[in-house]
Amino acid sequence: MHMRIETVWLGRGGQGIVTATYIVANASIIDGFHALANPEFGAERRGAPVKAFLTIDKEPIEDQEPVKTPDVVVIFDDKLIGLMRFVIDAVKPGGFVIINTAKSPEDAKKLVGRNDVHLVLLDAVGIAL
Repeated sequence: MHMRIETVWLGRGGQGIVTATYIVANASIIDGFHALANPEFGAERRGAPVKAFLTIDKEPIEDQEPVKTPDVVVIFDDKLIGLMRFVIDAVKPGGFVIINTAKSPEDAKKLVGRNDVHLVLLDAVGIAL
């Protein structure tokens, strides 16, 4: 059975988006999977929106194209949802949208605006504080 998970990670410069994808990729490789983490760099600076892609597969990953229809989107800053709407809209039906937020589930669901994805909320900043 072929198993590939394609993810897009959204955050701001300085939040550790690129580092997080590298950590998850390395952990996947240690567990026997193939993984490819490729950040999308432009003229990023601290606080600017940043996007990174992570693909994990049982088979070798031949293509290095950016993920266009992710299974999972990980959002480090819920204020990016409006700005990066196109990424959330591209999540496969039945996929996951994981958001670092202190918003209520109802407010987060309205913000995401999709009923065909699984919403996972975690107040990581609150936990860290």
